[in-house]
Amino acid sequence: MPEKLPPSAVHIAGILRAHGATGEIVLLEDAAPTAATAAAQVGCEVGAIANSLVFDADGAPLLVLTSGAHRVDTGLVASLIGVAKVRRASPEFVREHTGHPIGGVAPIGHPAPVRTIVDTWLGKHPVVWAAAGHPHTVFPTTFDELVALTGGTPADVA
Repeated sequence: MPEKLPPSAVHIAGILRAHGATGEIVLLEDAAPTAATAAAQVGCEVGAIANSLVFDADGAPLLVLTSGAHRVDTGLVASLIGVAKVRRASPEFVREHTGHPIGGVAPIGHPAPVRTIVDTWLGKHPVVWAAAGHPHTVFPTTFDELVALTGGTPADVA
């Protein structure tokens, strides 16, 4: 475990502060590559974890922030955004478009804007946890704040 916030998480913390977000980044004991491992470490339901899933939508990056309790229906998402196909992106594609590794993709702080969809099911939780740019970091937020921070479109994705 890193002893202090990694540079990527410090960058995310700065963006959060600049947008008036009040949640503090939490440094986890263990990496949290899945919603279940993140939920266990922060003490919340799996559904309150905002999984940051990057997809290749006809060659363009698409970030879907989905409840950890859901699996994304890629056919549904493709029809929602008007593309022929949405498929899971390669680790290289994810890092290129977000600047973060799989398992630590933050919903913000990407090199260029990434089209984002936010799972409406996250709105059922008063606190939602999202990755903060590194597999050992997360931050608390709300559904409404997550939509505002990302400029995302709320939608059912499962």
